[in-house]
Amino acid sequence: MIRQYLKEFNKISLSQMDNVSLMRRIDTKYLLTQNDLLKILPSLKEDYKILEINGNRLMSYATLYFDSVLKNCFIDHHNGKSNRFKVRIRNYIESNLSFLEIKRKNNLGITKKERQEIESFQDYFSNMSIKFIQKNKIDPKKLEPTLYNNFKRLTLVNKRSAERVTIDLNLSYKIENEEKKFDKIVIIEVKQDPKLKQTKINKLLKSNSILPTNFSKYCIGVTNIFSDVKKNRFKELNLKLNKLNI
Repeated sequence: MIRQYLKEFNKISLSQMDNVSLMRRIDTKYLLTQNDLLKILPSLKEDYKILEINGNRLMSYATLYFDSVLKNCFIDHHNGKSNRFKVRIRNYIESNLSFLEIKRKNNLGITKKERQEIESFQDYFSNMSIKFIQKNKIDPKKLEPTLYNNFKRLTLVNKRSAERVTIDLNLSYKIENEEKKFDKIVIIEVKQDPKLKQTKINKLLKSNSILPTNFSKYCIGVTNIFSDVKKNRFKELNLKLNKLNI
């Protein structure tokens, strides 16, 4: 059903997206159902193009998050630490590309992402990756593979403004024998230049009573997979997620 709607958008290539990489940006996230998404998609085609790679418009992503034994990255987010980071390896399957990525959020709510291309999807750090992590003032020796995450993504690019919109579906998490799937929900993330005002997607979501939600894929995965972590801050969000996922 969703793929049919995606055919109505004009396409943009990966190379054409270079001008809207937005490595320094404001991220605003929204949580909704797939039925909600079907209601709003037709209203976006005049303002946004869709990323297409090798004829694909709905892409597959595989992610491995790294954290300390005590899960300090998770704890920093849970406790609301203003300056925090996450380290992950992500495989962009249709593009056949893998990157080591470091995402930081500062006390002004600005997200900055740095990444380095790597040879393949790995559960370890190569010498080159170690140097990249150290350059970002993080100790790689304190990090270990913590959580696998898979999802499908479509990416929209504003035709006139510095804005990208990622729409994620079929979210799942796994580590060893534990697995959790959220196959009914959708996560929309609006990534904008910090100076950009409200755009079509923001206004459309608001008009449909879909309001911004603080959401971290990694933290939600941790709270749903691991039983021995502090979860208070995410209790209400997890209740909402599981209700929408019915």
